[in-house]
Amino acid sequence: MCPRTRALHWTRVFSYAFVVRALLIVLWDGVASSSTQLQAQSWVLAADSVALMDSGEMHFRNYSKCSGKNDHDPSCSGFRMLDADFFSNAKMLEIQKGAEELNIPIIRSNRKLVASVNGGLENPSSLVFSSAWNHDHAHDAPKRFDYPSLSGVERPESDEDIAFMSILELGQLIKSKQITSEELARIFLNRLKRYGPVLESVITITEELAYEQAKRADELLAQGIYLGPLHGIPYGLKDIIAVPNYKTTWGSNSFKNQVLDIEAWVYKRLKSAGAVLVAKLVTGSLAYDDIWFGGRTRNPWNIEEYSTGSSAGPAASTSAGLVPFAIGSETAGSITYPAARCGVTALRPTFGTVGRTGVLSLSESLDKLGPFCRDAAGCAVVLDAIRGKDPDDLSSRNIPFSDPFAVDITKLNVGYLEDAEMDVVEKLRSKGVNMIPFKLNYTVDSAQGILNFTMDVDMLAHFDEWQRSGKDDDFEAQDQWPLELRRARVVPAVDYIQAQRARGRLIREVRDNFRVDAFVGNATDWELVSVGNLVGMPVIVVPTGFKPISDAPTKNTRRRTTITTGIYAPPDHDHIALALAMAYQSVTDHHKQHPPIGDLGPEDSIPNPPTRTIPPRQLRGLGF
Repeated sequence: MCPRTRALHWTRVFSYAFVVRALLIVLWDGVASSSTQLQAQSWVLAADSVALMDSGEMHFRNYSKCSGKNDHDPSCSGFRMLDADFFSNAKMLEIQKGAEELNIPIIRSNRKLVASVNGGLENPSSLVFSSAWNHDHAHDAPKRFDYPSLSGVERPESDEDIAFMSILELGQLIKSKQITSEELARIFLNRLKRYGPVLESVITITEELAYEQAKRADELLAQGIYLGPLHGIPYGLKDIIAVPNYKTTWGSNSFKNQVLDIEAWVYKRLKSAGAVLVAKLVTGSLAYDDIWFGGRTRNPWNIEEYSTGSSAGPAASTSAGLVPFAIGSETAGSITYPAARCGVTALRPTFGTVGRTGVLSLSESLDKLGPFCRDAAGCAVVLDAIRGKDPDDLSSRNIPFSDPFAVDITKLNVGYLEDAEMDVVEKLRSKGVNMIPFKLNYTVDSAQGILNFTMDVDMLAHFDEWQRSGKDDDFEAQDQWPLELRRARVVPAVDYIQAQRARGRLIREVRDNFRVDAFVGNATDWELVSVGNLVGMPVIVVPTGFKPISDAPTKNTRRRTTITTGIYAPPDHDHIALALAMAYQSVTDHHKQHPPIGDLGPEDSIPNPPTRTIPPRQLRGLGF
C-alpha cells in the first residue's frame, strides 16, 4: 500500500472509531446494570485504541487517553480517583478484564466469608502489629505491682467528697470497712442518674448488675477475702465493650438495640479484680468523636463546650465524679483529646498491653484500651488489673513492666519538647529528674496521612456491609465516618501496604532517636498523636492547671479551661510515664479539683444547645 493510500485508510479508521466511541458513550449513559456499564466502558477504550493507530503501527499501547484533561469520561474518572490514570489504553482494558474475571469474584467471596457481620468482632486480620522493639524474648505472666498502703484515710461526711476520692483512697475505705461496696455503688449510681443526662455522657446504667457485684464484693470481704485495690470499686465502660445481657450500642443509631452475647476480656479482668460495673458510658458513634445517637457529650469544666474524642463518656463521667474510673479506647486521639478537654488523668498504654476481645474494632494495629482515673496512681492500679495476654487477641502481650511505684526518677533523663508545659518541667526537675531539651526527629513526611490510610481502610473492612447497604446514610454526622470511608473505598491495596512500609520506617526512626527515658510534650498535637499511635508508644495525660474561659458571661463564673500535658515513654515503658506523673501530682493538686457541674457561679447560665463548637479533625502537611 502506497503512503498516500495508507494515510487515507487510517484517516477513515480514525473517523469511524470516534463515531463508534460517541455511540458507546451514549450506551454508557443509558444503561443501569453495572456489568453492562463495565462492558460499555471496555468498548469505549477499545474504540479509542483503534482510533489512535497511526501509519499501521499501534502506538495506543504506550498512550493513555487520560493523559489530557478528560473529566467527563467515566473510565478516566475511575482510574483518576485511584491516581492510576497513567496506564495505557491496552493496560486499562487488561485491568478491567481482570477485575471482572478475577477481582470481583474474589472480593464477593471474601465479603461473604468474613464481611457479612459488622464490627470486626470476628475473623481478625492475621496482619499483626507489635509495638515491641525487642522481639528476642517471650515473657511469662507479669508480676503484679506493689501498691502503696495509705494510712489515716477517713470517710468524708458528704457523698460529693467521696465521689472525688482516688481509687487507693476508696479502696482503703472499703478494706477498713468504713464503707461498703453497696453504699459506694449507690453514691455513684445516684450521680450517674443526676448528672449523666446533663453531660449526655451515659448510655446505660447497669444498676441491677452493679448491686449484684457490689453485694458479692461485700460478702467476700466479710469472709476475709480481699481481692486488691479495685475490690468493690465502681467503674464505667465505654460502650464499645461488650457485657452480656446489656446493650452494646457502639453509640450508633444503627446498632442502638444491639445485645452481644460476649464477655469482653477487659470486663472479665475487672470482674475478677472485684470491680463493680455501674454504667456503659458514651462512645461517639462507631468510636468517632463525641456525637452519638442520643446527643453530644459535654465537658464538665465548661459544659457549653463538647468533650471531643470518642471516649467522651469515660472522660466526662470521670471528670464529673460519676465514676471513680472508666475504661476508654484510642485509635487516634480518643483517650488523649477528651482527657485533655475534661481535665482528667488518663493513660494510653503501649499497644498490645490490654486484650481487646469483645471490643468494637476499628484497626487491629492501632486500637488500644486504657483507663481514665482521678490520678496517675489510679491509672497504675487499673493497668495492673487489665494488662496481660488475651488468648483471643493476637496483638496482646505479657509486657514485663517494672513497678511504677518503685521507679527511682532521679536516675532518669527526661526530655521536653518546645511546647511542653514548663511547670511540669520545673516540678520534675525539683524532684531530682534530669530534664533536657528534646526533639523527636523522623523523616516521614506525614504521620497523619499514614494513620488515616491505616485506620480508614481497616475500619471499612469491618463495616463493609454497612457502607455497601447504604446504612452510612443514617450515620449521626455525615462529615465523619461516611466521608472518610467512602474515600477509603478507593485506596488501592498496594498503597495501603506502602503506608505500612512507611509506618515501619517511622517506627525505626523514632526508636533510633528516642535517646531519653521519656519526654514531656503537648498531649493533643495531632502530628504527635499520630506518631504515638503508629509507633504504639504510651502517654499519660496529666492536668497541670486552669485558665479562664474565653468570652465568659460573667467574671464570677466557675467554668474553666483545663491545661494538660502529656508524658510519653518508649513502648513497654509505661511504668516510667506513670512514675513521672505520680511524682508531679505529689506536689500539685490540679487533679483534685472538682468541675462546676452543680454550681456554675453567679449570673452564669448555659445556652442550649451550646454555642461553642469544636473544629473537625484536619490533616496537616502534604497538602492536606
